[in-house]
Amino acid sequence: MNALLIIVNILVLFALMFVLFRMQKKHVSFSKRVFTALGLGIIFGFIIHLIYGTTHEVTTGSIDWFNIVGNGYVKLLQMVVMPLVFISIVAAFTKLKLTKNIGKISFLVIGILLGTTAISAAVGIGSALGFGLDGIQLNAGDAEKARNAQLEERVAGVENMTLPQQIIELIPSNPFQDLTGARPTSTIAVVIFAVFIGVAYLGVKRKESEHGEFFAQIIDTAYSIVMRVVTLILRLTPYGILAIITRVTATSDYEAIAKLGKFVVASYVALIVMFIVHLLLLSFVKLNPRNYVIKGLPTLTFAFTSRTSAGTLPMTIKTQTKDLGVSEGIANFAGSFGLSIGQNGCAGIYPAMLAVMVAPAAGVDPTSLSFILTLILVVAISSFGVAGVGGGATFAALIVLSIMNLPIAIVGLLISVEPLIDMGRTALNVSGAMTAGVLTSKATGEFDQETYQQPNIVEA
Repeated sequence: MNALLIIVNILVLFALMFVLFRMQKKHVSFSKRVFTALGLGIIFGFIIHLIYGTTHEVTTGSIDWFNIVGNGYVKLLQMVVMPLVFISIVAAFTKLKLTKNIGKISFLVIGILLGTTAISAAVGIGSALGFGLDGIQLNAGDAEKARNAQLEERVAGVENMTLPQQIIELIPSNPFQDLTGARPTSTIAVVIFAVFIGVAYLGVKRKESEHGEFFAQIIDTAYSIVMRVVTLILRLTPYGILAIITRVTATSDYEAIAKLGKFVVASYVALIVMFIVHLLLLSFVKLNPRNYVIKGLPTLTFAFTSRTSAGTLPMTIKTQTKDLGVSEGIANFAGSFGLSIGQNGCAGIYPAMLAVMVAPAAGVDPTSLSFILTLILVVAISSFGVAGVGGGATFAALIVLSIMNLPIAIVGLLISVEPLIDMGRTALNVSGAMTAGVLTSKATGEFDQETYQQPNIVEA
């Protein structure tokens, strides 16, 4: 009987996917298809949850099949991330997009990412203090105890590394290994390697122009192929979102979420406040934040549902260049650096909130100015090398709490609401990267104001 019910759920998912397919055939806009998928997934997931619950065999069996669409789509995006990062950065040099301003662009992108992370840390601290969050009140169940046991093993490696050693980890020793994404810092390592290749190309072009031109043709051809692959994958976005959000709503532990509701609310208040800060920064350089919200919403929605900044990278870059008027070179830099440096949600707000919550247990006054300033500085510096996938916030929190000599057990105590909060954190990470791209492009004079002001969203 259960097998029959699972088949029924699978058929329903296919029917909903067919609805999205018909919308595509009728040339319904990409953003409308994305939000239709989001709404259908929420409704379908809640129905499964209400009928069967989160642990019933029908639910788990159905989700297992749904993951072929959802997780399969995310894996396809992750498949193209490293090739896209490498080719995009090198192509920025071959297309002469970064020749004159490479130093200024790098400084601005990294500076904005770190600056907004420092602000997000301050916002997280304010939210935790304002809501009176206290880690001592949290209780550990079996799942939380198991999670903490895993964290103790993971934090051992973090505690044994000094901050300079963590920075050294960003430098690639084997770029081919990093192209496989083998390390948490692989993305930034690939960016560094690509920059060296780009600078080397400029030198070869000056001394051996024929070789330089031949290399540029190879890179430009590879860039066209990779971007075509990205386009093909992005067309699957509505189907991926439908399956992912169905899984999220069907399997969420709503009782645990209710118990930790205060922390969830405080987290989302901080995330929303920081998003408003992004909009204020755009307003400060005389750009209409409404255009940013409308054009960036499909990308932010996917980041929200998928919980992967790395998987969102193709959409992050395309939204910047096609919709927001950012030059290709800067969009590639901002998107790529944003995966590992200065993630406003995962590396900024979350670690800062946890540090405030556990400080009293360590005999530290979380309201003292010295603690707050130290925490903001530690969060900003520690935001280098945070993995751009689901779970990166855990790694960031472990680093910050370890450096501040605070207990790490609280990280495991929040396991039940981690997925829900991580959705908002990931969307904020992506928004931070896009904001850095727009601001840097505007500051360097490589910004297309007309594209930014156009009302229509370019289709994927």
